[in-house]
Amino acid sequence: MTKTCLECEEKIVGREDKKFCSDGCRNAYNNKINKDSTNYMRNINNKLRKNYRILSELNADGKSKTTRTKLLSKGFDFDYFTSILNTKSGNTYFFVYEQGYMILENDYYMLVKKDI
Repeated sequence: MTKTCLECEEKIVGREDKKFCSDGCRNAYNNKINKDSTNYMRNINNKLRKNYRILSELNADGKSKTTRTKLLSKGFDFDYFTSILNTKSGNTYFFVYEQGYMILENDYYMLVKKDI
């Protein structure tokens, strides 16, 4: 039985379990599969990535404090986060993956990092 490349459908030569004829075809196929399917999804993922980068940059030590003004000046968008954690003591943390923040008084924010 002759196997064909999943991307270009050329004949595959080599190992029996091989799926692609070249690295280029493998990359092209995986890029198509993993591409964000809509502009809406892509835009949200880009905002989450940007928020994550900003929190990571400002919270290099795992726990720090910053201001709302500083977050906004770097382009942080408070509408985009991945989860909310409500603690027993009544505090609410907003997380972008493992990087999080909690609103404090006077437009200050506590930045934290979850241990994963």
